[in-house]
Amino acid sequence: KKSLGQHWLNSPKALREMVESADITSGDIVLEIGPGKGVLTRSLLAAATKVVAIEKDRECIAYLQEEFAIDIASGKLEIIDGDVLKFDPSTLATYKKPYKLVANIPYYITGAIIEQFLSATYQPSCMVLLMQKEVAERIAVQGADKQSILSIAVRVYGNPKIISKVPKGAFVPAPKVDSAILAITNINRSFFADVDENLFFTVLKKTFGTKRKQLSGSLTPFFTNREDAESALIHSGLDPKARPEELTLIQWKHVVQQITKDSRA
Repeated sequence: KKSLGQHWLNSPKALREMVESADITSGDIVLEIGPGKGVLTRSLLAAATKVVAIEKDRECIAYLQEEFAIDIASGKLEIIDGDVLKFDPSTLATYKKPYKLVANIPYYITGAIIEQFLSATYQPSCMVLLMQKEVAERIAVQGADKQSILSIAVRVYGNPKIISKVPKGAFVPAPKVDSAILAITNINRSFFADVDENLFFTVLKKTFGTKRKQLSGSLTPFFTNREDAESALIHSGLDPKARPEELTLIQWKHVVQQITKDSRA
């Protein structure tokens, strides 16, 4: 269904790489988004103790219930009828162990899914996602001068890495663009031990929303005046004329800490 962004994966190599890069072993709980006809589900069930699959398509749910009747009856597979964007990850805490997110996700909600689970109170220990190649490359980009709000948002929570490229011909029907498997490992929120998480993203969205502006200009609303903004940047070892995409994660942290310090002054 085009409305749901469905493209069935038909590549044993890609399936194997997704399971291996998530380092799924016996005892793991795995969350899958949009299992469709269960091609990836079958590989996950062979490696994990339990798979929780969220599916929005009622026709696919009926198919899965018949195809995986034994796994469902044994409790190894749980199918949730619903929209993943309305799913509360904290419900997985009932299993009393960390979970891993592995999925071939619809292109059109890639950003929303990443934000939803990385920023969740109950985060997955790792995420392995099959997504549009260009988006994966934007997330895993190297070099401070090439950063985007998406790459920064992912890196403050974990370590992104492209596992492999997956050609459009590996899907039925074939999408218009190639895909890639992206793994985000070591997911945690230790970055925010000494900086306010909500303020960090507020500043990030504000500055990247006007990224053609110099930082001193886009940061002025967070200070008493532009001079204070420039002073804070200089104190952080930054050029007030710098652009948002030029900053490293540590430099972003210093900027937000300066904003917090200014607000308390």
